[in-house]
Amino acid sequence: MNIQWYPGHMTKTRRMIAEQMKHMAAVCEILDARIPYSSRNPDVEELTAGKPRLIVLNRTDLADGAATRRWRAAFEGRGFAVLETNAKDGQGTAKFAAAVRELLRDKLAAYAEKGQADRTIRVMILGIPNVGKSTFINKVAKRKTAKAEDRPGVTRSKQWVPVDQSLELLDTPGILWPKFEEERVALHLAFTGAVKDEVMDVEELSCRLMAYLGEHYPESLCVAYKLPAIAPREAEENDVSWGYRLLEAAGKKRGFLISGGEVDTDRMARILLDEFRSGKLGRFTLELPEEDDGPLDL
Repeated sequence: MNIQWYPGHMTKTRRMIAEQMKHMAAVCEILDARIPYSSRNPDVEELTAGKPRLIVLNRTDLADGAATRRWRAAFEGRGFAVLETNAKDGQGTAKFAAAVRELLRDKLAAYAEKGQADRTIRVMILGIPNVGKSTFINKVAKRKTAKAEDRPGVTRSKQWVPVDQSLELLDTPGILWPKFEEERVALHLAFTGAVKDEVMDVEELSCRLMAYLGEHYPESLCVAYKLPAIAPREAEENDVSWGYRLLEAAGKKRGFLISGGEVDTDRMARILLDEFRSGKLGRFTLELPEEDDGPLDL
């Protein structure tokens, strides 16, 4: 699949981030705990200009817990401060302010020596679309200040959000990068909803997801769709053709039939994506710090 999505407002956002960075004491980069590698914008290193950075592994309620612990250890091994959160329920968000102040401990001590102990700390919140930035900010600020919806591209302009008397957050629109070089990354972003469904063939995307789950999490598919077993992949089948057979089997079990007894695969495709993204199918992590083809670049 050729998955690309880089609307015009993302170019404007990138310029805004670069302009505002000089005013920031630190950067908080929010990642999707299911895809910590794929949800890292490769442009962030350049944009953050060496600012102290806190990595937030969000949506831990949807990710495999053991895998999240491995990712945390990997990031901490690279010198990053890490916070695990489930912003939807607020889990972990109460630790954010303390984590920022620990990250900036030396800088805050220097401010205090200069008699500037009450100086405002400004932190930029960065992340790809639909990673939960606005929900995270609302939980940290303990009030609804940022518009949050379960679809990408909702936040379109920057917004300052006070957390307490000396901590302010800059909410920024989610940005991707102009071209996805790795198909795996593009698929993971599409599976989790970081790319608008409208720019893709949703049925083919769902076939790809079905094939992935059929290979890595067959038990979860059997339980969710009451399948007696996962039909094995034939030697000549690729991900799409095998995934289509699994999609048909799941749709038949759900009773999604149209005229002639055919399965409404388009409906089943959308149901699969919704149930995967909401966690109804289970808790999945789609990538690990060490993959078969070598370590992922953090």
